[in-house]
Amino acid sequence: MATITRWARPIALLGVGLAIVTLLVAWTEVRAERRAVREEVQHRAEALAERLRGNLEAQLRHGSLDQLPAIVEQLSTRERLAGLAVYDAGGSRLAMSSALVASLGGEPTSALSECGRQGQACGEFVESSVGNLYAYSEPLQGEWAPAGRLTTYLNASSRASTGAQIWRAALSTVVPQVLLIVLVLGLVVESTILRPIGSFASWLKDVRIGRATPPPGSAHSGFLKPISSEIAGLAHSLAAARVAAEGEARLREAGDSLWTQERLSVAMRDRLLGSRLFVVSNREPYEHVRRGRGIEVIVPPSGLVTALEPVLCACDGTWIAHGSGDADQEATDRGSRLRVPPTQPRYTLRRVWLTKAEVDGYYYGFANEGLWPLCHIAYTRPLFRAGDWANYQRVNQKFARAVLEEVRNESQPFLLIQDYHLALLPRLIKEQRPDARIALFWHIPWPNPEAFGICPWQQELLDGLLGADLIGFHIQAHCDNFLETVDRSLECRVEWERFAVSRRQHSTIVRPHPISVALPEPSRAAGVFAPLQEPATTRRALGVNGGFLGVGVDRIDYTKGIVERFRAIERFLEKHASYRGRFTFLQIGAPSRVSIARYRDLIVEVEAEADRINRRFQDERWRPITLITKQHSHQEITPLYRAADLCLVTSLHDGTNLVAKEFVSSRDDEGGVLVLSQFAGASRELRDALLINPYDIEQMADTIRTALEMSPDERRTRMRRMRRTVRNRNVYRWAADLISDLAEVCPEQVEVSAAQ
Repeated sequence: MATITRWARPIALLGVGLAIVTLLVAWTEVRAERRAVREEVQHRAEALAERLRGNLEAQLRHGSLDQLPAIVEQLSTRERLAGLAVYDAGGSRLAMSSALVASLGGEPTSALSECGRQGQACGEFVESSVGNLYAYSEPLQGEWAPAGRLTTYLNASSRASTGAQIWRAALSTVVPQVLLIVLVLGLVVESTILRPIGSFASWLKDVRIGRATPPPGSAHSGFLKPISSEIAGLAHSLAAARVAAEGEARLREAGDSLWTQERLSVAMRDRLLGSRLFVVSNREPYEHVRRGRGIEVIVPPSGLVTALEPVLCACDGTWIAHGSGDADQEATDRGSRLRVPPTQPRYTLRRVWLTKAEVDGYYYGFANEGLWPLCHIAYTRPLFRAGDWANYQRVNQKFARAVLEEVRNESQPFLLIQDYHLALLPRLIKEQRPDARIALFWHIPWPNPEAFGICPWQQELLDGLLGADLIGFHIQAHCDNFLETVDRSLECRVEWERFAVSRRQHSTIVRPHPISVALPEPSRAAGVFAPLQEPATTRRALGVNGGFLGVGVDRIDYTKGIVERFRAIERFLEKHASYRGRFTFLQIGAPSRVSIARYRDLIVEVEAEADRINRRFQDERWRPITLITKQHSHQEITPLYRAADLCLVTSLHDGTNLVAKEFVSSRDDEGGVLVLSQFAGASRELRDALLINPYDIEQMADTIRTALEMSPDERRTRMRRMRRTVRNRNVYRWAADLISDLAEVCPEQVEVSAAQ
């Protein structure tokens, strides 16, 4: 009510203002109309008097006064006058039309008499019994002197009433107009201002008291749109702070040591010793792309951003990455930098620009046609071309120049380099900045020495990697393979007791640090911004009514075992016909690296295999495999995880496979079964998954049946234990352990390196 009262006052003032303006306009029109009437009537009266004066002056001049009344009556009728009167020089009436005698009484007004005595022409409006008249008096000339005067009377009632009509029209118009404007304005204010503000205020109140409600739709449109993102950001920060406080309270109560985003931020600020963190990766955390006439900011789905962004925000760090978006250059300054995140800038993104030839040779060529199949034992032959190697070296040198420029004014900077795209970078940096503390995390498997020996430039790659102070892998087996490869390929000392390599008076520590995901913590504020879709709703949308749903989420890559997965489903339906029409498998397959022929061929192969199996088993209402080959956001995939009875992760070889951990993370209902390849690194941690050999089709088919027929109690027990593992070893712990190990590089080691 108070809000309505506040808005009623300005609306009422606006109505009064409109009324005043309308009345002023009407008053101006009336004045103008009266002036026009006077001028028109006066002009006509003068013209009539001029015409009549000749006859009347002749009558007076010859003394023919007996005929004068008849002439006056005749002239008055002929000229359609209200009346006509003739007076002698002394002001006595000589003749007057009968109509005028009846309406006026025959006597001239004082003003007319006065001007008659002065021998002047004059006129004025006079009242009569028939209405408003205009009297115009003009002298009549005798032979030697004025003989009298002529007064003509014109009916001015119709013209005089025009002003009154204007006033009536103005008053009859202004009132409905003002009422209509006030009504329309009130409705507009109510629908576009009062109601959205009220909804927005109610939502903010709910957020303030910790109640989980989605933001109103009006927050994203209309006049509220410019401020909605800022207010939503504040609300999100408030909700996040409450979640963090509740989480910390629970941890203190339980004596738990769970790593959270806030704990990571605080701990890393202390461990970095006042230094800034520099993250280097091929993929950037924010990408600017054109959408129609505008530019949109995209956040690529990546656990890396989730883990490292809190640290970068805490220390005002810098992320150095390839600017791959088609609008990236427009968003940066002259130094190729911009502040991110876009809604609340806390750290710097430095973009490195690569030519198409460099991307083709360095990324698609050497990295993904060479190193990727070399490190994944999936029996796809790696391709090594001298031109690709040259581009790989050139791009690593570009990144090195960008990094050295960013750390120019930093003392003992912390560098965290990501993945196999930048294997040469640690040595390039260390040679110029021996005081830098450098870690490289290798996100893919490391093969045995015999397999890695295929690479023509293995020694250069190993030497580049050993420029780092710390190298991280997902599992211990990959650490062992790396140390064995170094031991066989380079002249160095491998210290197996502490898993380190000493070479060129520099020591590199090798450690397993399995990456993970962030497990959502239950909270009253959870779902404030994106309430989760109910599993039953998701299943109905997919056409799974009362049946079983399996899900697979992968990039379409030959290391993921998608074709083998489909063949296992085919064998399952062959052996267990009762599940036909009751089991549906949804495969989300995001196309990737389509510039490489092997990946294009794989997409065709996957689609053909799904079509073949569907043709074999489908009926009018059901088909066993639904294949969707497009990119999906994490928000779109999470409801699928939560609705599925099982998730198939059948990697032929994988560093860890975050899909397995994402599935476990999403199952807050402690339901669902994870079927996991024994060749995925995640199998070392998620022991309660049903482990399979993806090359064994029979075993996979039987395991699918085991998963579908598992008792609810066993499903809950297994999922509860896996969720505990993911919760305790989440992505924040991964980042904390990795950076903590790097921070423990002893000062003496840095000083010795600096002396070289």
